[in-house]
Amino acid sequence: MPNVALFDIKGQNIGDIALSENVFGQPVNTAVMHEVVVAHLANCRQGTQSAKTRSEVSGGGKKPWRQKGTGRARQGSTRSPQWRHGGVVFAPKPRDYTIRVNKKVKRLAMKSALSSKVEENEVIVFDALNIEAPKTKEMVKVLKAVDVSKALIVLADKDEAVERASANIEGVKTTLVGTLNVYEILKYEKLILTKASVEKIEEVYA
Repeated sequence: MPNVALFDIKGQNIGDIALSENVFGQPVNTAVMHEVVVAHLANCRQGTQSAKTRSEVSGGGKKPWRQKGTGRARQGSTRSPQWRHGGVVFAPKPRDYTIRVNKKVKRLAMKSALSSKVEENEVIVFDALNIEAPKTKEMVKVLKAVDVSKALIVLADKDEAVERASANIEGVKTTLVGTLNVYEILKYEKLILTKASVEKIEEVYA
């Protein structure tokens, strides 16, 4: 059962916290994490890109010049792709980039991502994040106390004070256990949890 240090809001070590072996102590499966991250990024794409083909560009109904006798290459329309204002060859059209991933694979990837952070000593657990006011400088103090500059802060429940205090810090993002995803866990250098969020993660994924 993996153990990590438990800190108070001033950054002082107040003991250890035991993490669930079933969630934070699993073998790291990089292939599964890659599959889930690729799916996540694909699903973020809007797929609204669009350009017109030669059949959709207005104009070009008249043949520019006669077929033979001019010495120039034969042309049938001024809206062919080689012309200025012409259509686009194989023009991109709106499409759905969605990639579906099995639920069991998602759970396995999540456990692998959390376990990899524990293995690399990139998990910081606070007893609680009760900051005095929803101000950036208050959250900067908390992060400096544990020597962290870039991190993903995972909250058990919505906390407007922490969210507002973290919003303007570059490289720091807050999220809830319910919206936690593999991509963000791997993207940020450190994973900051509270005792409450650890309990909720273990409740969901154990």
